[in-house]
Amino acid sequence: MQFDDDASLDTSEVQDVRGSRVPGGKATIGGGIGGLIVLLLGLFLGVGPDQLGLTDGGGQPAATASGLAQVEQDCRTGQDANTRDDCRMVAVVNSVQDYWDQEFTRRGASYEPSRTVFFSERVGTACGSATSAVGPFYCPGDRKVYLDLGFFGELRSKFGATGGPFAQAYVVAHEYGHHVQDLTGTLSRSQDGRTGAGSNAVRVELQADCYAGVWARHATTTKDESTGRPLITSLTDADITDGLDAAAAVGDDRIQERFQGRVTPESWTHGSAEQRQQWFRQGYESGDMARCDTFR
Repeated sequence: MQFDDDASLDTSEVQDVRGSRVPGGKATIGGGIGGLIVLLLGLFLGVGPDQLGLTDGGGQPAATASGLAQVEQDCRTGQDANTRDDCRMVAVVNSVQDYWDQEFTRRGASYEPSRTVFFSERVGTACGSATSAVGPFYCPGDRKVYLDLGFFGELRSKFGATGGPFAQAYVVAHEYGHHVQDLTGTLSRSQDGRTGAGSNAVRVELQADCYAGVWARHATTTKDESTGRPLITSLTDADITDGLDAAAAVGDDRIQERFQGRVTPESWTHGSAEQRQQWFRQGYESGDMARCDTFR
């Protein structure tokens, strides 16, 4: 994945609170293997930490910047995005939101932008307070995506993904898929408390994977507003392979086999590795969000 070196990045779409302190409260998780599995199955769920049992219930406000808001100072151009992980994520957010803004407009609707919050260790959200252990998530309460960039190392070391820039982009695009679901009214269908291979929770996750694939199909058509040129200049088959590999790495069956030694489909909340790849590929090959109806 390559960005136009001369593109201008819009850092207003990202809030960088790395190194900030969260006022009040602590987020906790259960101990032992049970707590670990709850944590792992929360990854990519697309809802706030309150629904993962990882909040103090206080609904703490998001941390405020502490002078370490690096992206505003350091992430200015596509060249920065080609050399730094945090700047790359700014560029991906710009691209994803430009695509969905165009798509909503084409459908006669209005897209409401969502900011991505970069944090470290702990963050407060409208969904409660959470630690980095939760992994990337979307909070419907404030319509923001939350991301500790250290997760990308864990995606390789803990989950066995091959990594690469597009694996990171897939994570962000998936979370914005949840934002699209929130805007269209689909996300709430996952919150009936049911789990299992055919549950609404799984269908919501697979649809977000499909939406990530739809964006990937159109990624090289998204524009840098300052120049009118494509923000992403190339997306290769190897990039898509990295995305598919990341999708498989966070499949319920892979996670369960790796961390509990057995697969229990009745507790799935995300879908199998094969399903996650299938729906990402469906979105990528069709390029059409209408082909992402996982509920039909």
